[in-house]
Amino acid sequence: MKQFFTFILSFFFLAFYAQENLSLFYYLPQQVSYNPNIPTPESVLGFVPGKWHVTHDKLVEYMKVLAAASPRIILEDRGKTFEDRPIILLTITSEKNHRNLETIKSQHVQLTQENANTLDIASMPAIVYQGFSIHGNEPSGSNASLLAAYYLAAAQGAEIDELLDNVVILFDPSFNPDGLQRFAYWANTNKSKNISTDPQDREFSEVWPGGRTNHYWFDMNRDWLPVQLPESRARIKTFHQWYPNILTDHHEMGTNSTFFFQPGIQSRTHPLTPKLNQELTKKVANYHAEAFNKIGSLYFTEENFDDFYYGKGSTFPDINGGIGILFEQASSRGHAQESDNGILTFPFTIRNQFTAALSTLEAAKSMRKELLQYQKDFYTNARKESGNGVYIFGNEKDAASAYHLAEILERHKIKMHKLKNDITYNGNKFKKEHSYIVPKNQKQSRLLKAMFEKRTSFQDSLFYDISAWTFPLAFNLDYIEKATTVDVGEEINELSFNKPKSVNKSNYAYVMEWHEYYTPAVLYKILTKGLRAKVGMKPFSIENKKYDYGTILIPLQNQKLNPAEIHSFLQNLATENQVDITGVSTGLTKGIDLGSSQFRALSLPKIALLTGDGITPYDAGEIWHLLDQRYNIPITKLNTNYLERRDLSRYTHIILPNSWNQTMNKNVIDKLKNWIRSGGTMIGYRNAAQFFKNNELMKIEFAKPENDAKQITFEEKRDFFGAQVIGGAIFEANIDRSHPVNFGYKNDKISLFRNTTLFVKPDKQSYNNPIRYTKSPLLSGYISKKNLDSLSGTVPFRHQRLGRGNTILFTDNTNFRAFWYGTNKLLMNAIFFSDEM
Repeated sequence: MKQFFTFILSFFFLAFYAQENLSLFYYLPQQVSYNPNIPTPESVLGFVPGKWHVTHDKLVEYMKVLAAASPRIILEDRGKTFEDRPIILLTITSEKNHRNLETIKSQHVQLTQENANTLDIASMPAIVYQGFSIHGNEPSGSNASLLAAYYLAAAQGAEIDELLDNVVILFDPSFNPDGLQRFAYWANTNKSKNISTDPQDREFSEVWPGGRTNHYWFDMNRDWLPVQLPESRARIKTFHQWYPNILTDHHEMGTNSTFFFQPGIQSRTHPLTPKLNQELTKKVANYHAEAFNKIGSLYFTEENFDDFYYGKGSTFPDINGGIGILFEQASSRGHAQESDNGILTFPFTIRNQFTAALSTLEAAKSMRKELLQYQKDFYTNARKESGNGVYIFGNEKDAASAYHLAEILERHKIKMHKLKNDITYNGNKFKKEHSYIVPKNQKQSRLLKAMFEKRTSFQDSLFYDISAWTFPLAFNLDYIEKATTVDVGEEINELSFNKPKSVNKSNYAYVMEWHEYYTPAVLYKILTKGLRAKVGMKPFSIENKKYDYGTILIPLQNQKLNPAEIHSFLQNLATENQVDITGVSTGLTKGIDLGSSQFRALSLPKIALLTGDGITPYDAGEIWHLLDQRYNIPITKLNTNYLERRDLSRYTHIILPNSWNQTMNKNVIDKLKNWIRSGGTMIGYRNAAQFFKNNELMKIEFAKPENDAKQITFEEKRDFFGAQVIGGAIFEANIDRSHPVNFGYKNDKISLFRNTTLFVKPDKQSYNNPIRYTKSPLLSGYISKKNLDSLSGTVPFRHQRLGRGNTILFTDNTNFRAFWYGTNKLLMNAIFFSDEM
């Protein structure tokens, strides 16, 4: 016992010593001299990096001081996060390169163009984008950026001069300002004078939702392709201004691990990534290995991580002519923590990240010509492979969804054209003003194919992330994969969505079809204004125009505003939200008349979202973001820990996102049941199905596939069960358009994103299955045959009355990563039309 106690004290002493006796000498190469006129991190922060976790404001302050002091650095403010933090970028290179920076940028972009052969690659610098800590609670990257920036500004001698002459560094010290700030607060406020390394200490257990995510709890390392968040938009704009040869993405992983650098598992590389990409990645890895050997740090490669989903920072460059490199450092998750490899200190994790940053630059300098030639060949070969066809996409009833997909393509520098005329293909009408045509033969042809293809065959059955992301399906758009160029109109040089909207005056009523994406925002404002509105349960025709299921009626009779005020109000709503609102002069229609009982009165929803311990932050954040940012609908975030003490009568709807811990005490469950019976609507997602079933909120039967693991070895066990996971794929379902959950959808089929193996059996009554997977539902992505057989014919949606209220279940995520526009309206229908179900 005495020996054990001495052992623990020794480790504690080492951890404490590492923190209290820090200096730059621990991190920096000692054979280099440093310019004394360049401020050190300590001179600005008040501490040596590693003693405390740097907050984002202090990080920005130091970078500004550094840029002001060093002619090697210019600093750019590229915008604001949701919490109004600056999204900065440092461009670091030699003074000579700075004087010619625009020419260097222009020439580098020219490598991606058809006239690339005129360039003299031998004289061009390589471009490296170094990005740190896209997950805020993986802070060693951003803390290492302090040291890397100082080194690049202050180091002197022939070696640094050669590096900066041959490399332009795009230096992003914090990919996730909001998350970094949140985690730094946590780690610093829980640090003891006598540092605790006990893994059970409070310091290592963040409160929900943790610092990993941004303001709306998104994993920003999944947004490089969808580009839905302000931080992503800033870095993607920078990326396409430069097309870097190497992009590094500094992360952290489990405390008991060591350090990982790519390449990852080779069989899990996306087929559109050239093989030479992985060969060059291996060559870069040799520079990391050499650097880590010198400092004695353990590392591994070609394990655990992959290069399949192009929405990650380490994979996105691979489809854009560059080399993406993932770094994963074992995390101290605080200031020092016990691990299988001894006491893991925060300074040690920072030193490893700093070492990897420098070895990357050494590789870029040494492999400069190779990397530049690879980039030029990548785009030349892409054009040769692309063919001459075009994609066409649109939705004749929903201009906004098509526009927002076009917006993503524009951010990725993908060329688009207008249609010459309206066309009809396979029964789908593509209206000129609602559709886009995209040539396959262009420089971004490989990226375009990655975004639009349907892929169902794979070399490997295990995925680190999703296996499908077909964008036209995600946006619920009609699209033609193999169209000719005959319908190509003028090129779109500047994408615009704000078109004049005119609402004709009426003294009788106004009607608004429910197809357009932003109609929920309009309806909410109408109800908030205190105006009466109704929803049509059946189609009708009036004044030579057809109106579909779910059309909204705003009568003028008995309203709190006069007709002129209502017209002005609706005109503003139509313009702000780009929706069509039409004034009508009669209530007589073909179909249901406007005074029919088939127009049901609507009420203003008051929505609560369950958050806190047990709830999956990503899922909750996606719902919060959708309602708050897209539809301008206020919500109340209710913490699960305090639900028993909350007044639920304030809310008409409560949303339960996916969760990993569904234990609620009996009092809370009884309270929820009574609230539902009194008229409330509870909407549950994904594994809320089990919660509903266990607590008798909904009758559910599950279909469960049999996974026969009798003939596998211990070594095969992990891969066998991993292959049964649905990491994220796209499936087709039939829909009953007359059911309120499907109002606003014009086709009888819908594409759903699914990343769960919960298979719900259909109800015996067909009308209770308004969304049902087809017999062969797989559209794109990976699913095992057993799971596919089980999924066929099941239902992703259930509704059940409970007293005067409703329970509603979605087994699939209708709001996935903010870019699954096509199914957002399912949630909105569940909110606005729950009582009509």
